[in-house]
Order: sequence, then C-alpha cells, then structure tokens
Amino acid sequence: MNKQKTLKGSFSLFGKGLHTGLNLTITFYPAPENSGIRIQRIDLEGQPIVEAKAEMVCDTRRGTVLCQNDVKVSTVEHGLAALYALGIDNCLIQVNGPEFPILDGSAAIYVEHINKVGVEEQNAPKDYYIIRHKIEVRDEENGSCITILPDDDFSITVMCSFESKFINSQFATLDNIGLFSDEVAPARTFVFVRDIEPLLNANLIKGGDMDNAIVIYEKQIPQERLDQLADLLKVPHMDATKMGYIQHRPLQWENECTRHKLLDIVGDMALIGKPIKGRIIATRPGHTINNKFARLMRKEIRKHEIQAPIYDPNEAPVMDNNRIRELLPHRYPMQLVDKVIELGPNYIVGVKNVTSNEPFFQGHFPQEPVMPGVLMVEAMAQCGGLLVLNTLEEPEHWSTYFMKIDDVKFRQKIVPGDTLLFKVELLHPLRHGVSSMKGYMFVGDHVVAEATFTAQIVKNK
Repeated sequence: MNKQKTLKGSFSLFGKGLHTGLNLTITFYPAPENSGIRIQRIDLEGQPIVEAKAEMVCDTRRGTVLCQNDVKVSTVEHGLAALYALGIDNCLIQVNGPEFPILDGSAAIYVEHINKVGVEEQNAPKDYYIIRHKIEVRDEENGSCITILPDDDFSITVMCSFESKFINSQFATLDNIGLFSDEVAPARTFVFVRDIEPLLNANLIKGGDMDNAIVIYEKQIPQERLDQLADLLKVPHMDATKMGYIQHRPLQWENECTRHKLLDIVGDMALIGKPIKGRIIATRPGHTINNKFARLMRKEIRKHEIQAPIYDPNEAPVMDNNRIRELLPHRYPMQLVDKVIELGPNYIVGVKNVTSNEPFFQGHFPQEPVMPGVLMVEAMAQCGGLLVLNTLEEPEHWSTYFMKIDDVKFRQKIVPGDTLLFKVELLHPLRHGVSSMKGYMFVGDHVVAEATFTAQIVKNK
C-alpha cells in the first residue's frame, strides 16, 4: 500500500511576483498526515491560511487565484504542480505576499528544491481516487473540453489550437507522472504581444520579463506602439517587422507552450485534494475549465467517498476457499467469505457471492429474501478474522470473538444475485489479542453496509 508523503525538510525561494512585481519569499515546510496542502499568508495579521482546494478558486483569468475569508493567493499553479507530480500529499507553504514568485516561469526550480530536501514517507495510506467511468466538462463557447477516462495510473494528453502562425495546433502527452520533472516542469509560461497591453491595463504582469515568460509576436503592430510596450515592460526596443518568439533562452521543445498548458493542468488538479488514477484528455485547456473540472471531481469524490475495491473475477484469489477453511473455524452455513482477492499488512478485501440457496433466505423472508443485517456484520468480521489469523502460527488453534460493535450502518438490502465485496482495515495494531477494525461492504460501486468492531483472538481449549 502506498503511503502519504511530505518533505524531509524545508526550503525557501525568492523572486518577484508576475502580476504584482513585489519581491517575495516562499517557504515550503513538512506537514502532518492528512493535512493536505495549505498556504499561509505570513504578511497579514494573524497569518491566515488558505486551503488548496478547487472550491477556493475565485479567479482564473491569468493564473489560479485562491481566496478564503477575503485572503487571496495567486499564481499558485506551478508550485502545486511540482508537489503533485512528486507525490507530496501534505505541505505547509508560507508566502509573504499575495502571490507565489514567478521564478523562471516554470515549475523546474520547485522540483529542483523538493528533490534537494527529499521526500519522506508517512504512516497514513495514500488515498487515490480511481476513475471508474468517463467524466467530462465542456465549454461550448470556446471549444474547451476536459475528459478523464479509467487508467491504471495518472496520465495527461493535451491538444491546443492557437490563433497564431507560430503556434497553430500542438499536442503534448505525459504518460508517466515520473517523467514530469524532465519533460514538463521546465516548460515556461507564455504570452502573446497582443495580450500584453490589456494585461497591463488590468494592472497585471508588473513582474513579467524575458527571463520568466516566452513572448510571441505574431501580428505586426506599429513600431511606435511596440516601443511603448517595451518601455512599459522595461525591455529593449525590438524591430516591429521581425515576428516570432521573443525570449532570452531558446525554446526547449517545439511544443513548449502546450507542455506548459499540461503543467498548469497538473497544478490545477492538485486542488482536487487526492491523487488520481485516470487518463486526462484536454482540448484547448485553460485555468477556467481546469477549475470547473477540478470542482466536478471533488463533487464526484464526495459522492463516492469510500471507493469499492477493484474486483476482477479472472484473477486468481489470494486466498481460496480451502485456505479460508484452514484459518477460520466457520463451516456451512456460517462461512460467509468465499475468497480473498487482496491482502495487505493492515487491510483485506474479500468476496461473497450471494445465491438464492442461502439457508437464511428460507425464513428471512420467503417472499422477499433479504440477507439479515447481523450476518452482514458477521461477514465483515470474518474478513477481519482472516486478516489477523493469517499472521499467526497454527491459526487453526485460534478463534475470534466479538467484544464490541459500533457505528453500524445499513444502506441497502442484500438480495440473491448480489456479489459482496468486503474491505476491512485495522484501526490499531493487535495488542493483547484484541483488535479494532473498520469494515465496509460494497455491491458494485456502492457502500451497502459499514461497521466498526473490536474482536479478541482467543486460543481454543
């Protein structure tokens, strides 16, 4: 089971803000398990914290802006992309101004410093959200679309179309998040000359220059107007007849601009709050549709907060019926687990196929067969017993007995034909023969029952 991760130590970066032009310091610290990514404005009274969640986004015009209780932090996407790509689940970020420094316009410096301080594994399990079906968001006005499909890992394909002869149609793909550092992180932000004047009029990009952005000059404008823009940006005058890319460093890839769009998607997906297993296909993406998609994903996660285990009946079980009989003393009609399909150090996944021949259906109820709730809890407990007894020598000489059952919930009746999946997790290590567990029962993708129970492992006389 993958574990949550945080930084081994802290690091600070210094630079100017892209939009404010302020000199900024940003510091990344380790954070406790299950705390997520939080951003603290240490320049404000009380040093308020903004949670890095999709619903906190209040502006997406030229970057991702987070707002919480009138506190704003902007241009967060590059730093968040580096954390997400390197598997950091928990981190406290302190910044002494209203935005992250733009640095070189990419995520490369963040990645470099995260690798320098190192990544530390924590005890809590990493909680992936696994995509089980197609989810899509569209913007019919501008043709933007983000689709996510089931996949074994996290991957992205981006397709962009720009109204420019220098960047017309491009695509970029990240099939393995492990390649982010080399293939995506160094891709710089970009701007068209035609957009610079409106941005300046909106009191933005005060910190923009040739060191932190690719500038694309693709439509000729009068020399006088181009000179005025150069003066506002405090850069040398350029020949208005020479069009193309304007930057101090040459393009790293022909599709660098589209790779940067991919980088932005990774940063905006960090606001979902959980690592994702699925393939994103993005057409003409931008921060606005990225955020709509991230919000939709958070709603989807809330609807399926506890995800059912993946069950492939073609795969051989970890424990078959014979092994279960070696561990459990239960026999017909009380053996309620058919096989085990997954087994970790502190969790187990079991299966039971409910047939119309179950003996309890004779009296519960003849005209409306329903599995008794007490047997649903018993089935989860038997799974828990298999988890614990599997660690013992001579398990046939031991039995498990209920000591306490709490927080029992039945959400749906179980009827003939249902395939039950049980997932049982240890809440605490086994001590003095006593174990506390949390059990869930699923039919399809839905939780149908859950319970917390304490059991004692006793040697048979």
